[in-house]
Amino acid sequence: MLLSDFDFELPSELIAQAPLPDRAGARMLVVDRAAGVFADRAFRDLPEFLRAGDCLVFNDTRVFPSRLLGQREGVAGEVEIFLTRALTADGSTWNALVKPGKKMLVGQRVRISDELQAEVLACGDFGERTVRLEAGTAVYEVLERVGHVPLPPYIRRADTQEDRGRYQTVFARERGSVAAPTAGLHFTAEVIERCRAAGADVAHVTLHVGLGTFQPLRTDVIEEVKLHHESLTVTEEAVRTMDAAERVVAVGTTSVRAIESPRGLAETDLFISPGFQFQRTGAMVTNFHLPKSSLLVLVCAFAGTELALAAYRHAVAEKYRFFSYGDCMLII
Repeated sequence: MLLSDFDFELPSELIAQAPLPDRAGARMLVVDRAAGVFADRAFRDLPEFLRAGDCLVFNDTRVFPSRLLGQREGVAGEVEIFLTRALTADGSTWNALVKPGKKMLVGQRVRISDELQAEVLACGDFGERTVRLEAGTAVYEVLERVGHVPLPPYIRRADTQEDRGRYQTVFARERGSVAAPTAGLHFTAEVIERCRAAGADVAHVTLHVGLGTFQPLRTDVIEEVKLHHESLTVTEEAVRTMDAAERVVAVGTTSVRAIESPRGLAETDLFISPGFQFQRTGAMVTNFHLPKSSLLVLVCAFAGTELALAAYRHAVAEKYRFFSYGDCMLII
């Protein structure tokens, strides 16, 4: 299979640049795999598609302010350090992406603020670096004060105070993600309660979103794709809840990857493509994803490539809002 087979035309004006005033106000394209059809609905209609015996699976990872802006020591001009994965429990050493990559070499020091500095320890491919953070107090406390919300690059504006709340699910608990599990952004306490009233149970898993989820794929041959590892926790309680369900409804591609990964793993690099045999996922809520991305490939694996891409073309024609702050799909 070729990555170029998972492409579609997307006008730039359909890429959502800000959240809707109403968190649960998105449109929802319902894709019926068995019937091979799709229909335009609203996200608030989701409970109508749930029943007793269903289990909604939420990724409860919490986004932290992982985008750092600073100046290289002794050099004018702003640089960016985007933290992608903690290498130490105290948050002092990280894998990161840096800009401008060619100038951020081993030994380079960067001043982020009066209370936070960084030093490049090692260089990797595609702008990847190992960096050490030096703070006067606990690193994560300082990051909350001086870090920026890691909005994806297709959102062409600076982050705001509003993003600190809206680029976060209402059920976020475990700090560790550098991008939001965006399907979960639509849920409110009221919607979750209506889902429970429809008979659905709820389980939480934790997959900390990192490079494995959002980094562009660098090969056009699907079978050659390798994802970065991401931290994963699926508790025994969550396993019992899912095992007792008649249908597992995964909220987001990260929840799908969490529950389809072999049980007991502390991290996963699972890449799901057409031909994958889903063991636990019975339905999925997901946002609209980038062309030629691992996320779109996963959606095609679950819905069927032809149906999924037809649904995407319909969404474009009907001017759905795309990507992180956009509308969503329910695939049943």
